[in-house]
Amino acid sequence: MNKHPKGLYLLFVTEMAERFSYYGMRALFTLYLVAAFFSGEMASQIYGSYTGLVYLTPLLGGYIADRFWGNRKSIIVGGLLMAVGQFLMFASACFVKQSIFEKGGAVDSSIDNSMSLMLMFCGLAVLIFGNGFFKPNISTMVGDLYKSSDTRKDSAFTIFYMGINVGAFIAPLICGTLGEGSWNNLAPFKWGFLCAAIAMIISVLVFIMLKDKYLVTPDGKGIGLPPAQSELRHLKDAAEHHDNSIEKVKNSPIRLWGCIFLAVALFVLFASNTQSINDYISAAIYSVSIALPVFIITDKGLTTTEKKHIAVIYIIALFVIFFWSAFEQAGSSLTLFADKQVDRNIGSFEFKTTWFQSINPIVVVVFAPVMATLWSFLGRKGKEPASPVKQAIGLALLALGYFVIAFATKDAQPGVKISMFWLVALYFIHTIGELSLSPIGLSMVNQLSPARLASLLMGVWFMSNAASNILSGKLAALLPDGNSDPQSFLGIEIATLEDFFMLFAVMAGAASIALFALCPLLKKMMKEK
Repeated sequence: MNKHPKGLYLLFVTEMAERFSYYGMRALFTLYLVAAFFSGEMASQIYGSYTGLVYLTPLLGGYIADRFWGNRKSIIVGGLLMAVGQFLMFASACFVKQSIFEKGGAVDSSIDNSMSLMLMFCGLAVLIFGNGFFKPNISTMVGDLYKSSDTRKDSAFTIFYMGINVGAFIAPLICGTLGEGSWNNLAPFKWGFLCAAIAMIISVLVFIMLKDKYLVTPDGKGIGLPPAQSELRHLKDAAEHHDNSIEKVKNSPIRLWGCIFLAVALFVLFASNTQSINDYISAAIYSVSIALPVFIITDKGLTTTEKKHIAVIYIIALFVIFFWSAFEQAGSSLTLFADKQVDRNIGSFEFKTTWFQSINPIVVVVFAPVMATLWSFLGRKGKEPASPVKQAIGLALLALGYFVIAFATKDAQPGVKISMFWLVALYFIHTIGELSLSPIGLSMVNQLSPARLASLLMGVWFMSNAASNILSGKLAALLPDGNSDPQSFLGIEIATLEDFFMLFAVMAGAASIALFALCPLLKKMMKEK
């Protein structure tokens, strides 16, 4: 009775291979930037800009899928683009001559890596757009496999989340082992990027071969088809009584131009003190992150209940920014911290820096079934926490993880290494927090979104990740390195590692308390029919 449809496992495998590609490249990306091209501070900002844009383009992919292509075609196009992007990263590492840094950190201006740098940025651009078509559409289809009233959705998204993390677990072990280089040995990086490219090709092939057979509703109707061919979409729209096309035509141009003006005005405001291309990217993401939700919520075709449901998505998305800006330090500051200030030796065996990024996904793989079972058990007893409560718990666990590592680095000076088990403990606690927040958020967006806006609102959800990754990159740049003066954030001086980690602990803890306080209101808004 509780058996999940086979289509869920097709999406599981497809997403697993795609996440292998993404996390394999991500495990190496910051190390590659620092080894070949940039300082740690600049590398962290580039990493933040890249991951921010990765989560912004799902807006475009969601819109095109909802209006024209459907989920299936969008996933195929996105997957092929990402494969091309990973091959460009491979080419970049093939053409890189040697590090621009001499031993000791000085820059050698005679080294010209411009070809390699251009290929890398082209690869990043293609990856960003490919991810935009792929990511929101595969997540949307998970919910479409079930009836709207099916109580298995939360557990389905948790199982799907396991697919993400099986790929993410294997990726650093394979790509990191083959591809982790250093400033005086850049050659291995290309093999890690090549593995990521091959995984992306596998993801697309699996999806193309099996999509028609397994991606169907309980009634046997195909999902993910273009809107004109989708019987499921027509039935949903009719059930939701959205026959307001004349009113929408009258109001859409005014709303559209008004929101474009808002976005431009915000961009000018945010970009007023820009110092680099990363600052312009940040300004663009923050502007769109405000203007697009305004555009959606002011649609006069929405009912009052739909507006309240969308408002819940927006409010939770705001809190998600605090979660991911701290959680995503894993790919930047925590990677540099692990490389320089964590004792990675177990006897004569050295634990590679990239392998730390496998801790999070293996904990997800092991504990996701436990969490899914827990939610199902509590659901049968009528005691399952509402989605906002689960997400507040996730924020609290994130804060706890940073309190642990702040304690471990208390009075630690640059160059002094701490036990790797402190970092393992942080990743474990953070992962349990992630399981309480991320898959539950995907399920919530699917349940609360009007059918005609399902992929677009999934894109809005991922847009909060875009804003958080930009913030994450800026915060990562505060990591003390012992060679430069202490930096400050909101008037708080970040002079030590303890200061740095306590910043995230306090930020996540305050967000958790605020979300707990809002939970009664949010639950009431979600229950309205």
